Amino acid sequence: MLYNTICSISNNTIKDFLISKYIYLFLLAAKYIVLILLLLGLTAFYILVERNIIGAIQRRKGPNVVGVHGLLQSVADGIKLIAKEITIPSSGNPFVFILAPIITMFIGLASWAVIPFCNGGVISNINIGILYLFAVSSIGVYAIILSGWSSNSKYAFLGAVRSATQMLSYEVIFGLSLIPIFICTGSLNLSEVVYFQLKGCWFIYPFLPLGMLFFVAILAETNRHPFDLPEAEAELVSGYNVEYSSMVFALFFLGEYLSILNMCALTTILFLGGWGSIPFLSFLPLPPVFWFSIKIFILGALFVIIRCVLPRFRYDQLVFLGWRYFIPFCLGYVLFVVSILQLIN
Repeated sequence: MLYNTICSISNNTIKDFLISKYIYLFLLAAKYIVLILLLLGLTAFYILVERNIIGAIQRRKGPNVVGVHGLLQSVADGIKLIAKEITIPSSGNPFVFILAPIITMFIGLASWAVIPFCNGGVISNINIGILYLFAVSSIGVYAIILSGWSSNSKYAFLGAVRSATQMLSYEVIFGLSLIPIFICTGSLNLSEVVYFQLKGCWFIYPFLPLGMLFFVAILAETNRHPFDLPEAEAELVSGYNVEYSSMVFALFFLGEYLSILNMCALTTILFLGGWGSIPFLSFLPLPPVFWFSIKIFILGALFVIIRCVLPRFRYDQLVFLGWRYFIPFCLGYVLFVVSILQLIN
């Protein structure tokens, strides 16, 4: 009888544990699905905003036919891409050809795991958040190289090689420009960086040159104008994605725009006070997520304006600008900041 009682208690305990575990996994999966849908919706909205800004700068109408004021234009584009046929080069590698855009899309989503939206609003609040972002963003070059190689096209391969050189050059600036910030905060946790700025001032004030260099570096990291040489239409037709169509092209497209928004969010966290309010508008009783979104929108609009007003660099100019000017200046400024901090203890 005692044995049966112990067995029944154990079985009930195990059953309750399994039920609670399944509920936890279900809620966790639901949370991630909702976040992914929100990110995709934000990306679609950003694409619409980009088209409208470009239309205004070029003195023409942006999307205004599909839906009210063109709000459903991104949805229509997605449906069109889904309906198209996926074509794979007969002389290429089909497995690697499909794998490359999947990696790009995965990186675009995984980069948001350590981005804090508000106080406590982060998926994974790890103490090495910036190192995680460095590791994830560095994988992106592999996806582009794989896409160029698997296409078995000289234009695609040249675009992939360009991207590898470009990302290698500007990832050095990307990392060096953040050293003074993490020396000041004493932590690699992105939430701690925001808390430090909320107690004092935004890092853009004391580290304005580094902030400008960091913004140039993220333009090159995301292959955006004027550093969009891997996708240069004039000499490479369309670069590394020239052989892609349908949804596999859409994965590249979405991954690129997710990375752009992620870099805007990272710039907001590192230099613009994260979810903190804008100083001259701090009297407005708005939630932290609103301030965070406004800063991302302003930086995203700056991406678009730069695309419209600046010409594309030549490839040799791009490399020389990074290695001959930006990296030496960045190293010198980092040494200067470290020396000042050491003097004032």
